[in-house]
Amino acid sequence: MAVRDALLALLSAGPGYGFQLHGDLAERTGGRRDVNVGQSYATLERLGKQGLVESAGATDDGLPLYRATKAGTAATSAWFAGTDASGSDPWDETVDRVLVAASLPSIEVGPVLEAERLRWQERALEASARAAVDDGERDDRTAVASRRLAALAASAEAARAQAALDWLDGVASLTARHDLAFAPRMERPRRGRRPSARSADSASLAAEANAAQASAEA
Repeated sequence: MAVRDALLALLSAGPGYGFQLHGDLAERTGGRRDVNVGQSYATLERLGKQGLVESAGATDDGLPLYRATKAGTAATSAWFAGTDASGSDPWDETVDRVLVAASLPSIEVGPVLEAERLRWQERALEASARAAVDDGERDDRTAVASRRLAALAASAEAARAQAALDWLDGVASLTARHDLAFAPRMERPRRGRRPSARSADSASLAAEANAAQASAEA
């Protein structure tokens, strides 16, 4: 996940200040994305230069507030629709996108889940087709071995796609029974603050995603 996309998504819930957004990112991704606080501030600065965020004044104690511009809101919509960050891993993008969407009151998680499911179904079909190769017994041993190795790699991709689909089904079941969305906290975080029940649910989903990835790689 690009920190850029995540911070823009968080600003879709309303203005926020740097350290709040930094903590919000970790909480809404179940602890998967606890990035360096300096990276969060640097990203906000770049987003401002790109015209994706702008000043929204300051908090009562003088902390600068940011809000998404129209261009920033459009970029967030594209990310939730499935536009992955350049060079990113599709599985990481899916998990982070779903967790953030489920946690934001302003986002409907259902369409995000359905779009992700369609993409992983396509990946599963494409990988399964590549895994079903003809050994070509008349070919030399090296050519046959090469094709079999390629088929094994494709079968690993198919297994990961199936694990992603299973995880998405689990998310759909959980979000149908529980509301995981919570509003941003504008107060400064205290040391040792206990996570809320909803952020604990996000952490549980993140743990299940990690387990699904490990199972697919086994």
